[in-house]
Amino acid sequence: MNDMKVYYQNTELCFDKDTLAISITSNGKPWKTAEEYRPCFYFRDEKVYFENAEKKEHFVWKTGVGVGIRTVFTGFGNCEGLDEFCFQTVVWVEYATQDIFFELTPLKETDALVGEFFWPGQMEFAKKDSRWYTVVNNRQGLLIPNDWPYAVDKMVFDGQMCSAGAFMPWFGQVRPESAYIGIVCDPWDAGYQVSHPAGGDYCHVSVRWLPSLGKLAYKRTMKYRFLKDGDYNDLCKVYREYAKEKALLVTLREKAARNPLVDKFIGSAVVHTGIKEHISKDSYYYDKENPQKNDSLVTFAQREAQMRKLKEAGLDKVYLHLDGWGNPGYDNQHPDYLPACEAAGGWKGMKFLSDSMEEMGYMFAIHDQYRDYYFDAKTYDPEFSMVSPEGKKPEFSRWAGGWQTYICASQSPLYLRRNFMELFRQGIHLEGTYLDVFTCNEADECAHPWHRMTRKECIEFRKNCFDFLNANNILPSSEEAVDWAVPSLVTAHYGPYTFMLEKDGAKLGVPVPLFNLVYHDCIVLPWFLDSDKPEEDYMLYALLNGGAAYLDCELDGEELERAVSRYRTVAELQEKVAYCEMVRHEFLDDGYKKQKTVFADGTEVVVDLEAGTYEISCG
Repeated sequence: MNDMKVYYQNTELCFDKDTLAISITSNGKPWKTAEEYRPCFYFRDEKVYFENAEKKEHFVWKTGVGVGIRTVFTGFGNCEGLDEFCFQTVVWVEYATQDIFFELTPLKETDALVGEFFWPGQMEFAKKDSRWYTVVNNRQGLLIPNDWPYAVDKMVFDGQMCSAGAFMPWFGQVRPESAYIGIVCDPWDAGYQVSHPAGGDYCHVSVRWLPSLGKLAYKRTMKYRFLKDGDYNDLCKVYREYAKEKALLVTLREKAARNPLVDKFIGSAVVHTGIKEHISKDSYYYDKENPQKNDSLVTFAQREAQMRKLKEAGLDKVYLHLDGWGNPGYDNQHPDYLPACEAAGGWKGMKFLSDSMEEMGYMFAIHDQYRDYYFDAKTYDPEFSMVSPEGKKPEFSRWAGGWQTYICASQSPLYLRRNFMELFRQGIHLEGTYLDVFTCNEADECAHPWHRMTRKECIEFRKNCFDFLNANNILPSSEEAVDWAVPSLVTAHYGPYTFMLEKDGAKLGVPVPLFNLVYHDCIVLPWFLDSDKPEEDYMLYALLNGGAAYLDCELDGEELERAVSRYRTVAELQEKVAYCEMVRHEFLDDGYKKQKTVFADGTEVVVDLEAGTYEISCG
């Protein structure tokens, strides 16, 4: 045996100096890294193993706050450029909490660009039993039982933290009588990966550290907490307490105290519609067979008439989200989107709509975008586009506006302020603004010498945009519900389950509302009430999650009456529980079709996804 061991109260750490394997015993329950795991990192597409370091030194790590094991890895001479590269790992138990910290720290960097680091590794988690399951924060959340029949090995955005691939930066595993949560304390340069074979008997999940501008750059930290007799609800509540400590958990009541528009928004029908659409011939979406379909226009006056129709139908609360209001059309020529669409009525027509919304007591919000950087934008300058550490600039033509790259996020707050000052000068009364993709797409980094930017700085620049809106009494929103933005946002376009958006999303695991179990009382998430899949009624998910409801303003007659009725059902519950924590979620059957949520005021919602029924019990 070539082990090092340290102890504190009910926790034991064991480190194998030969294999670098780690074993942990907490509350009498053992956990260990999987037998096949070997710590490694990438360098020029080559996998480099920690064990191949020319020099490895092991030390007991003992401070006034904890005890653990430190290992220093120096020199990888078999890889040209890594001769003197040196880093250390520290695994230690904190006295105050008995949490286990895993720290990876550069001691001497290399001039060459390094790739991703895979440490610490996946836990051994092998038993074909549905009581053994893994939870990951892919969008709203996924539960992957060990006996799940489908292969799982790919997540949205490749599992990158701070994106739709991980609304929250943690994962966990649960088995009878024990569980753990692994929290990524430095999420901006991190991701995770999952491996579960079809019909297999195990699931592996672990962290992946991304280089920051080609370097390890700074200490990377994960925190594990081991629980006795816990489930995914308990893991969510552990993270909720962590979010409080990190000032991420800012409730809607706190936000409403700063801006009464929060109260006005809660219970509103969310109407998402647009003005002008123009699809460039370069766009992936351009319809060559039916070119007339590539352009459409609805005037500001026509949208105002539709809002009047909703008022006549008895709707007191409406939040209008307007796409395509700028002259170039939806997803065109950003960030040079102004003036208001001239063919739809120009500034005068847009002001007429915003004034009418204010007069009706409705909320007026617009779509905007500060990541896509279109080559035909009036002020496009390649010197301010994003540049990778390898010196590459992304170029593509997927969206409506055609060829584009990405603007460095350091410029986003500047362009936003420029554009909104003009909106204010034109007298446009805004109570909400949606900044596209900021909370869906991964954080960017930029190596351009004029505006070097790390992913962490990118997130700060995006947050600066939200905070500008808050400072001007405009409720900010963005595409999805990532938790770094929770302190600044009141709402998002949605916080969906993966199966609602991804082609094979239903095969990735069982939908579970992890995000709402942490943040339900902090952000309002709207839900589409109808699905293109006739066997699924999305209204049940809106009720289960105590969320808001979308309403289609293009409907008329009986269709509108039905939509308004369903909206009212959702809004009535939302107005009751919006300010309440979701305290628990449960599956009531083995097929995951019957589910229950419980809110802090005692309200319980039970849905049967197979029968299409629901019950609401008020506390």
